[in-house]
Amino acid sequence: MLVPLTTIAIIAVSILGLQAAAYAALDRVVDDLMLLIGVIVELVLLVLIVVTAIVQGQVSGAGEGATMLAYALTLPIIPPIVVFIALKEKTRWAMGVIVAGAFTVGVMAYRILQIWQTSGPA
Repeated sequence: MLVPLTTIAIIAVSILGLQAAAYAALDRVVDDLMLLIGVIVELVLLVLIVVTAIVQGQVSGAGEGATMLAYALTLPIIPPIVVFIALKEKTRWAMGVIVAGAFTVGVMAYRILQIWQTSGPA
């Protein structure tokens, strides 16, 4: 359950990041479509917290389960912050903030996947 959900999270945040990069190139600001994708990303990340909290006890290794859970708990904080900044900042750089936030979330979600695949149940 964790692998497909993490993959979905990575794909969703990649779509958000690519959309923000395209908006930056076109010099556009946040619109309803971007907000909708942000909400979808946020919902996927909240489900990822629940699933990670359930399976983190199955992770072997000193502190690996806690690290995985800490990543999952941090993930949903980032998208609302970067979207809020983009809403307040009406320049091309606002989209750069969303791209950076999306990249950060993608890397952290991939790290959850790495921990699960290396230290999770066989």
